[in-house]
Amino acid sequence: MPDTTPTATVTIADLATHADAEAFRTLNEAWITRFFTLEDEDRRYLGDPVGRVVEPGGAVLVARLTDGDETVVIGCVGLAPTAPGEFELVKMAVSPEHQGHGTGRRLIAAALERARALGATRVVLESNAQLTSAVHLYESFGFRHLEPHEIAPSPYARADVHMRLDLV
Repeated sequence: MPDTTPTATVTIADLATHADAEAFRTLNEAWITRFFTLEDEDRRYLGDPVGRVVEPGGAVLVARLTDGDETVVIGCVGLAPTAPGEFELVKMAVSPEHQGHGTGRRLIAAALERARALGATRVVLESNAQLTSAVHLYESFGFRHLEPHEIAPSPYARADVHMRLDLV
C-alpha cells in the first residue's frame, strides 16, 4: 500500500526576509484587486510592512508551506498598533489554492497570541460584508460587530464591517 502521509507542513513565523515582504504585498494585492480597488492606504502598508507595522511595535506573521526542499509563503497577517493596548488586525491574506485548510484560522490565532504577548487588551479590524468567510472566521474567534457610534472613520472606502475583540 502506498504511503499517503502528507509531507508538507505549515509554520507561522515573523516576517523575516525581503521575499516574505514581497509575498505579503502580492498575496494582499491579489485578493484586494479581485474584489475591490487598491487604495492609497493599501499601498502604504503593502509597500512597507516593516515601517508601517513592525517598527511601530506590531508584527507581520507569515504562513510558510514547506514540502520537501521547497518553502513558499501561502498566507500572512499584520498586527498594527493603533492606540495604547490596542492593535488592528490588518492585511490578512491566504493564497486561493490554500484557502479552506485552516491557514487563516492559524494566522488569526497566532496574531491574537502575539497581541496578548505585546500587552494588547483589544484587537480591532475592518473588513467588507462581501467577504463572508472572513467575517464568519472573525466571529468564530469572538470578534463582535461594532455599533455605529463605536466606529471610527476608515481610510478604506470598502470598509463596511468593523469588529472588535476585547482580550481582557
